Amino acid sequence: MGQQATPAPMPFSRWMELALFHPEKGYYSRKITGIGRHGDFSTSATINDTLASAIASWIKAKRKDMPDVTTIIEVGGGDGSLGAAVIGGLGWWTRRKLKFFIVERSPVLREQQQAKIGPAKAQWFEHMEDALAACHGYALIFHNELLDAFPVTLVQWSAERRCWEKVYLDMSDGTARETLKPLTWYPIETDSYSVLREWTALKPPPHPEQRCELSKSAFEWIQNWSYHWKRGTMLTIDYGDAFPSLYDRRPLGTLRAYLMHQRFTGLDIYANMGRQDVTADVNFSDLVHWGRLVGWTHQPLQTQRDFIKTFAPQHFARGAADKGIAFLIDPEGAGTAFKVLEQQREPGTETRRMKRPKVSR
Repeated sequence: MGQQATPAPMPFSRWMELALFHPEKGYYSRKITGIGRHGDFSTSATINDTLASAIASWIKAKRKDMPDVTTIIEVGGGDGSLGAAVIGGLGWWTRRKLKFFIVERSPVLREQQQAKIGPAKAQWFEHMEDALAACHGYALIFHNELLDAFPVTLVQWSAERRCWEKVYLDMSDGTARETLKPLTWYPIETDSYSVLREWTALKPPPHPEQRCELSKSAFEWIQNWSYHWKRGTMLTIDYGDAFPSLYDRRPLGTLRAYLMHQRFTGLDIYANMGRQDVTADVNFSDLVHWGRLVGWTHQPLQTQRDFIKTFAPQHFARGAADKGIAFLIDPEGAGTAFKVLEQQREPGTETRRMKRPKVSR
């Protein structure tokens, strides 16, 4: 019998996709209870209802500008805590005029959401395209800590070769070893990412081996459903920043993993594949750029602290006496680490889809 062929190194993005979403072994596919105090991480929604109250007020404000938009879509609803609190915060009179959709890929989390919210109060979809088709493209959309879980392409700058290289993983002996190969994307692709546009051979990054994350999967996700969205506003809440502030004093990038509230970086992120959350900060400069490409307008990026102060002032005022609220609005912590971006779609604005040559990499 001949020897089995050695598996080729896989792109980091493929490893991250398997680690998070493998049908049987992926982190979000396993029978986990990984969110909250006793899980692997906490979200703003599992701390208290402050963020939900702010989102509910935001929905009411947007409805005054767009009374013809009667569907609310939450994307990636976690364990259902945020959706349940937002629905409750809308009040009976507002609730009866609206439909509430949840788009959730994970069957485990979908079960948790249905148990917490109740099947009579919402409808569930696996894909954005289906949810938007069900409301004819008219929807207010929100998501909290969603984009940070999208698989990323991991790249590293080579000062010697003055170019970006892509991180691959050699798993041939059962352990993960990183290898680097030249990044060979086409200009139409590289122009979609601020890191690749701004840090070049003529203006290299500040660190000779700077690492960055390119959320190609998030870009393609937006491209796939954007033309189904006809009218509404989308609220993105996530940890991250604009470029280049995102990578200030971060030569290793923003990639990390969480297991039982412990943080892992570097090669340690490969140690518990499928058992831990793997995440990277959101590059909001890229998100704004992608929105422009598909015809969206946007409001200035703001902090979670300012968003809560505007839309939940009654909670903000209690921040000094309530530890949970204080955490969410802390100017040295979550209050500024989390950013809020509002993007809008109006009828008649052009939606373009990026076309690129089909090549195998």
